Amino acid sequence: MKEEKLMAHDPLSDADAILSEEYYGRRVVRGEDAAHTPKRRAGGGTRPTHYKVICISMYTRDIEELEAKVAELKRRGWTKANKSQLIRLALSQLDLDKLPTPRQ
Repeated sequence: MKEEKLMAHDPLSDADAILSEEYYGRRVVRGEDAAHTPKRRAGGGTRPTHYKVICISMYTRDIEELEAKVAELKRRGWTKANKSQLIRLALSQLDLDKLPTPRQ
């Protein structure tokens, strides 16, 4: 192809930025700047960085047991007890050295 017929700028190379700004209403920050830029919430404030929201799968029986324990804690006066706190407490008390060796 002759050089004069080549496009000086590929309009599709900015597809992410175009979608982010025009369609989603926010700019995508990539690379080194992304690590130093605080994330914004939908309401305009910055997102907290001291925790992350995760998704895990659990058996329904385990979820029922977890919810029952939270309900019991609340009944006992721990009015702000929740599933996350109970899981964090269990993790903090877990001693990996005391677990039996798994059967292979």
